[in-house]
Amino acid sequence: MTRKVISVPTEVRLALTQFYEDYAAVVDSGNLDSWDSFFTEDCRYRVTARENHAAGLPHAAIFCQGIGMIRDRACAIRDSTYYSPRTVRHFLGGVRVTQMDGTGIHAHASFMVTESVSDMAPYILVVGEYIDHLVSGPNGYLLQDRTCVYDNYRIFNSLVYPV
Repeated sequence: MTRKVISVPTEVRLALTQFYEDYAAVVDSGNLDSWDSFFTEDCRYRVTARENHAAGLPHAAIFCQGIGMIRDRACAIRDSTYYSPRTVRHFLGGVRVTQMDGTGIHAHASFMVTESVSDMAPYILVVGEYIDHLVSGPNGYLLQDRTCVYDNYRIFNSLVYPV
């Protein structure tokens, strides 16, 4: 495998790292009313298995097309979905920029999300990679496309919160 080296200005690298950390902090806090602030109006958000992604299959455990679906997902989690109380915690790997061009920044980052549900011991919910296309917004970067590709054979319990 040939490694493509992208020269990324330090301020861009720091801003991207901050963006990923801020995203994780919002989801981990359960403050999903702010989740939509990380996306463009015409965004796409998917959580899919590595096998489906590699085969180009459209199936996704979570799929949101447009900011309206992002907001609906957050509202459903907050107001109408029944689930056992839980806490999620994101652990992020290094952000790697794979392309910078006139359309924005293409970046990848590794993630692990743990979950604690009521009286169960904490466990690893999903492990995988973000494959993102980010664009500049008025207050920093925004996700135009986020594909969360998980490596798990299966999801142990359920996916309630965003990855």
